[in-house]
Amino acid sequence: MYRIGIDLGGTNIAVGVVDSGYHLISEASVPAGAGRPAEQVVADMCRAVELALDKAGLTARDCASIGVGAPGTCDPQRGVVVCAYNLGWFDVPVCRMLTEHFGLPARLSNDANCAALAEQVAGAAVGHDNVVLITLGTGVGGGIIIGGKIYDGMRGAGAELGHTLLVLDGEPCTCGRRGCWEAYSSATALIRQARQAAAEHPESLLAGAEEITGKTVFDAADRGDETANAVVDRFCDYLGAGVTNIVNALAPEVILIGGGISRQGERLLAPVRRYVERNCFGGPEGAIPIFAAARLGNDAGIIGAAAL
Repeated sequence: MYRIGIDLGGTNIAVGVVDSGYHLISEASVPAGAGRPAEQVVADMCRAVELALDKAGLTARDCASIGVGAPGTCDPQRGVVVCAYNLGWFDVPVCRMLTEHFGLPARLSNDANCAALAEQVAGAAVGHDNVVLITLGTGVGGGIIIGGKIYDGMRGAGAELGHTLLVLDGEPCTCGRRGCWEAYSSATALIRQARQAAAEHPESLLAGAEEITGKTVFDAADRGDETANAVVDRFCDYLGAGVTNIVNALAPEVILIGGGISRQGERLLAPVRRYVERNCFGGPEGAIPIFAAARLGNDAGIIGAAAL
């Protein structure tokens, strides 16, 4: 039996059909057109589903269910997107709308939760029931799997790992608080830290870069630039401090890092792993999880939504 997964983003709606082994057998995407009425966006979601089914030579009758991974706060019990600012959605009953169209049961969760579930059923955490996924992008997202199931928290508001406190009265965060982990360990934060360092060290390769991105910083560090190396080392410490908090609070079997920065592989993971081993409760003899890069990339949202 097949399942349909929908990854609802602020820019695109990505849809896929997944088989019983969680293999993605067909895909389709359409623009999300953020800011439009939710009914129009859901109509385009349905159109993308039909495109993906047609590519697979299937119909909705061949599928067991539909799953949706959406940004923002989601209430999985009611199947409602409570608040997704980048879409302009508030209290949208997306599951009911999809069920009315296709006649299939529909499930909903936050997109980071779906990505974590995907890694647990088909990616880097297969065989483990207690998993945390951290996504490093514009912000720091998080998904938590406990006992093989998504931990949503009350009203679906759990796993906002990026908004745990790292520095009291520290850098301002988009959530309105100061000192959140997101303000120090996101790709956005790395770029800000690199720009500050470049302004203070005009001799650095960073100062001469046409554009500073996360990759720019790591590339400059790999070329031996002392300023870039200092930025990377400090960034890894910030990331390690937040990961240590997760280890101490949850002691998961596996912690995965996703997002574009995760492509740095062991250049990023090794120093963070060392930081955790030095600083977690119990030290090297404590509950040290497997620490690795997420594997599924852009497919994770679709596969995880289908697995709901």
